[in-house]
Amino acid sequence: MRVHTVIDSPLGRLLLVGVESGTAPGGTAITSLSVQGMKKAPVIHEGRRHDEAAFDEGERQIRAYFAGELTMFQLEFTPSGTEFQQQVWGALDAVPYGATTTYGELTEGLGLPRERVQAVGGAIGANPLLLVRPCHRVIGADGSMRGYAGGVERKVQLLTHEGALQPTLI
Repeated sequence: MRVHTVIDSPLGRLLLVGVESGTAPGGTAITSLSVQGMKKAPVIHEGRRHDEAAFDEGERQIRAYFAGELTMFQLEFTPSGTEFQQQVWGALDAVPYGATTTYGELTEGLGLPRERVQAVGGAIGANPLLLVRPCHRVIGADGSMRGYAGGVERKVQLLTHEGALQPTLI
């Protein structure tokens, strides 16, 4: 059974979608986490029921992350994606809290030729697990904040929260 809920966060309203799982913390494996206004954000379809309690553990961990008490999520994910996307997403999971990497470094770390950097970027852009799978930690080789499905301003917000960027004074 597919379930969903919406929670408020410093990024805005987050939509969590998942499936019931006997092995997942809290009983729900997350298939998608998106923010309101995100490019290609999932929509709620019939057949998914609203169930706040199903995501209690996910919400607890997200709140702990924003409170500065959690640096690594311990949730079960079941996103759909190609074998290549899954490989890239696995590499994202290895980028530690408070650090960044570049698209080129990620491509090299996967043992792929340099000309595959755009394909790696495409797989990162298809990441259905905003925030909990840290695609926000991938930046341009020149330090620029390249695309982020949740919006570049949210990418900056997350990297500043994690200490990878210094807050700017306005």
